[in-house]
Amino acid sequence: MHKLRKPWLALGWLWIIAIVYLSLAPNPPEPMRFPGVDKLQHALAYCLLMLWFCQVYVRRTQRLFAAALLTAMGIVVELLQGMTGYRYFEFADMAANATGVLLGWVWARTALGRIGSALETRFLK
Repeated sequence: MHKLRKPWLALGWLWIIAIVYLSLAPNPPEPMRFPGVDKLQHALAYCLLMLWFCQVYVRRTQRLFAAALLTAMGIVVELLQGMTGYRYFEFADMAANATGVLLGWVWARTALGRIGSALETRFLK
């Protein structure tokens, strides 16, 4: 991801901002409603975010650092939710966020997880 590194990182940071905003907004949109959807949304958001940054950070140490930062972000956002007065602090949300980061890490280690490099090679020769 050399040629697309800056745009890839910029989009990743925008995604982080969106997640933080939606996590702290008083009335975030609820596109789906069924039991447990909240935990699924947490895990999916953090999984895809980890996968996204794994397209840029390919070395193991870089990915460990990204995983640690995203996990910390999930914890801090949850703590901030508890301080808002209109959102709730939940350990289960922290666990869902961390599970998502782990799943994104695992997914990045598969052939499908190297999609960014494959697209760059194919379209930006």
